[in-house]
Amino acid sequence: MNLLPAESSATEKRHRFRSLKHLNADLDQNLGDQPFGVDFGRLDNGLSYYVRSNSKPRMRAALALAVKAGSVLEKEEERGVAHIVEHLAFSATSKYTNHDIIKFLESIGAAFGACQNAMTTADETIYELFVPVDKPELLSQAISVLAEFSTEIRVSEDDLQKERGAVMEEYRGTRNATGRMQDSHWALMMAGSKYAERLPIGTEEVIRKVSADVVKQFYSRWYHLGNMAVIAVGDFPDTQSVVELIRTHFGQKCSPSDLPIIPLCEVPSHVEPHVSCFVESEAAGSAVMVSCKMPVSELKTVKDYRDLLVESMFLQALNQRLFKISRRKDPPYFSCSAAQDTLVRSMKDYIISSSCKERGTIEALESILLELARIRLHGFSERETSTVQALLMSEIESAYLERDQIQSTSLRDEYQQHFLHDEPVVGIEFEAQLQKTLLPSILASEISKYAEKLRTTCNCVIKTIEPHASVTVDDLKRVVSKVASLEEAASISAWDEEHIPEEIISVHPDHGSIVHQSEYLNIGVSELILSNGMRVCYKQTDFLDDQVTFSGFAYGGLSELPEVDYFSCSMGSTIAGEIGVFGYKPSVLMDMLAGKRAEVGTKLGAYMRTFSGDCSPTDLEIALQLVYQLFTTTVEPGDEVRVVMEMAKEAVRAQERDPYTAFANRVREVNYGSSYFFRPIRINDLEKVDPDVACRYFNNCFKDPSTFTIAIVGKIDPEIARPLIQQYLGGIPRPPTAVMKFSRDELNGLPFKFPEKIVREVVRSSMVEEQCSVQLSFPVELKNGTMNEEIHFVGFLSKLLEMKMMQVLRFKHGQIYSAGVSVFLGGNKPSRTGDVRGDISINFSCDPYISKKLVDFALEELLRLQEEGPSDQDISSILEIEQRAHENGLQENYYWLERILRSYQSRNYSGDLGSSFEIQDEARLNVRKSLSPTTVREALQRIIPYPCKKKYTVVILMPRRSTYQLVKSFFQSTSKDYTKRAMITIASLTILAISLWRINRSAIKSVDR
Repeated sequence: MNLLPAESSATEKRHRFRSLKHLNADLDQNLGDQPFGVDFGRLDNGLSYYVRSNSKPRMRAALALAVKAGSVLEKEEERGVAHIVEHLAFSATSKYTNHDIIKFLESIGAAFGACQNAMTTADETIYELFVPVDKPELLSQAISVLAEFSTEIRVSEDDLQKERGAVMEEYRGTRNATGRMQDSHWALMMAGSKYAERLPIGTEEVIRKVSADVVKQFYSRWYHLGNMAVIAVGDFPDTQSVVELIRTHFGQKCSPSDLPIIPLCEVPSHVEPHVSCFVESEAAGSAVMVSCKMPVSELKTVKDYRDLLVESMFLQALNQRLFKISRRKDPPYFSCSAAQDTLVRSMKDYIISSSCKERGTIEALESILLELARIRLHGFSERETSTVQALLMSEIESAYLERDQIQSTSLRDEYQQHFLHDEPVVGIEFEAQLQKTLLPSILASEISKYAEKLRTTCNCVIKTIEPHASVTVDDLKRVVSKVASLEEAASISAWDEEHIPEEIISVHPDHGSIVHQSEYLNIGVSELILSNGMRVCYKQTDFLDDQVTFSGFAYGGLSELPEVDYFSCSMGSTIAGEIGVFGYKPSVLMDMLAGKRAEVGTKLGAYMRTFSGDCSPTDLEIALQLVYQLFTTTVEPGDEVRVVMEMAKEAVRAQERDPYTAFANRVREVNYGSSYFFRPIRINDLEKVDPDVACRYFNNCFKDPSTFTIAIVGKIDPEIARPLIQQYLGGIPRPPTAVMKFSRDELNGLPFKFPEKIVREVVRSSMVEEQCSVQLSFPVELKNGTMNEEIHFVGFLSKLLEMKMMQVLRFKHGQIYSAGVSVFLGGNKPSRTGDVRGDISINFSCDPYISKKLVDFALEELLRLQEEGPSDQDISSILEIEQRAHENGLQENYYWLERILRSYQSRNYSGDLGSSFEIQDEARLNVRKSLSPTTVREALQRIIPYPCKKKYTVVILMPRRSTYQLVKSFFQSTSKDYTKRAMITIASLTILAISLWRINRSAIKSVDR
């Protein structure tokens, strides 16, 4: 079966992938040390630099300072210091103080987090900036910031003290269930090496107590220009002027001649597998991980590159099998996948991870090990090999077609890897030729041999994770021994392949006709009304040569359902997806689409049902065939339903163990009421789900094409696309009577009701380690007459609040790591005339014992903004951030797709898409022009209750205090004042004893979340 797409007129363009000639590749040929396409060099002081001109996106530059210094270099008393240095860089340098670097970058439109960030790993620290370069001075200023990071970070006791709280909060964020599981796995993998005890986040003791001198010594010892590289990729007129800027800002810096050698820390090998049973009471479910460690392979020659392709094909083929096993009638696990990851500088691993039912880890482990043994005994089939070959060929073809449209951030990351890990950068043209030459020569037997690297005797680590202990290490070792015996006896049967149909559609539909066509020249959109009533619009772009993205929507969703049907129908998309919504089981469809780039997904929302997807231009026909199948397939419940419901129940049980889920559930209940639509799904709700009702509802959701509007954006040729649209979208049969046809003005609104009074509530939850999360919410109601502008005001206000909360709670008080602001405007139905209701919420995590104080700080800052307004600098920063995001978006297909859909769904839409689009654009520009401290102050008073302290809700997640903690707290508080009367003390103790008795009784009955 030929899995490669056939040639079409869409493929006949200059520099087409298939016209590339094969290389006469000598396997011993060196790939070269010089990175491709970049001005690469080294200053006299040892600093490396990489500079490349790239216009995607326009007028932007992706910058980085890469440092070969990470947590593995720390001494015992320095554990966590590498990460602390990274924090201090944004806090204060010789030139900038009090987080002025962050304020400066925000002032030019580089938002904190998204466009200015850093990361510390065991082996390196990387500082990254993404900045505009449409003004001559901006690039120089940004490079000067990196120069400050390199040698000028200020480390004083005052600076350190201000940043401890933020670092401590980041540390606290790693002490949840996910963090504990990751830490334990890291220790198991790195056992016997220094890496095992050098997690980048460090230890609580060091974070709280380390001195400025110790931090300064680490910084001075390892931050040398010889250990660093500056990478600059962006829309530069030339590279030499950028090199000169680097020379200007870095050239006068010096490094000592006696630089310390960065040690290579080895990880010991082992023959016997390291086995662990990890019990995590807050785990999201049961899981099994099988890892095999090995030294990082050299990538120097064509042979090395070929070996990399073989490895990639092995992982792809293995993942195909693991997915198919998970879709069996009685699967041993819910999901399972394999990947390769570089753990540290000297070591990589293959890791197979699976999630399974509770008490199902033994079965999951046995299945994983059996499959690896099956591959070693019988190998992969020729069809499996052809499938993964086609997948890789499709991926490299896509990369080749978009070789001139690569994002600057992606190129920056490539050059970082070249500096940090000596990974060659050969250029996409040469890499495409290499793959096209090498892939056809790789045999199934070569791919299968890679299973030898995943033997349990090859540095293997096996780990199970369970919320409640059900297996032991000996149980796991017995499974290993059992599979080894079966393999030795060759008692494992070969893989049984499924029949794979050749075509997605067996009988192609007749073409529909175009009954009306409109051209909206102001936005470059063509709109078609098809004979079956479906509205389709398309916009041709040249942002990416191998991308077409699309989405369709129809009004009428879950808000129309009575409570008796709600839970069944809300499961419709999940159940139908596992059965197969395109006429085939997911495992079969996966093989049918091998070598094609086309995917479609569905969503059932409150007010709309939608489908969306993307594809390569050459696979547009395949994507539209999937949409046709979606509308013409009748999904019927089968054996898959039992597995789906079992997975759903496991997910609900996991949520019940998770403190954050209890918190989120209570937030919804406080803010939106206890309606069935907002309350969390429970096990007894799942037991009432009727699969027939779920499938019937799903079928009806995607039945009537006349109710749907579809937008298509990307590299499409209208001469090719229009006939396909007419055949596969216009050919969808329209039912004789309308199905789920709703007017947007007649939809049922959600049962949303924000409290009329102040609510301050603490949710106490049992936790392994103390966590705290805060959500502070305010009701929002936007009036119909000024809706267009008000929605844009909400967007600007949310960005302002996020920026100010960070300035106050992190930079001023130093007590949080990050703050977020979220907006919900779905409290009313999307009618053309009604008001819009919802809420705006401030979210952050912090030390549990200061959470209420931080809430008060947040309220005080919001009240100050309502009464005084923001500063001119604040206004300038949020305008810049919004404008830069808008400019970036204008170069993205997804951004245009969203704007077109918003224009159709706007209350201003009355049949003219172009006018609706212009009204929204005009509203945005009007708000931008009007923004000032005064207008923002007025908007804060108008949109959020004024004063803000009169109407809000705050819900705080806090750890449940144990009986011991309560007693200890009592005696600590009473011991401070012995002058109180003895009778008061006795009475207090009596009340405390009664309280403790009640708490214990409650604990016996149930675990209170």
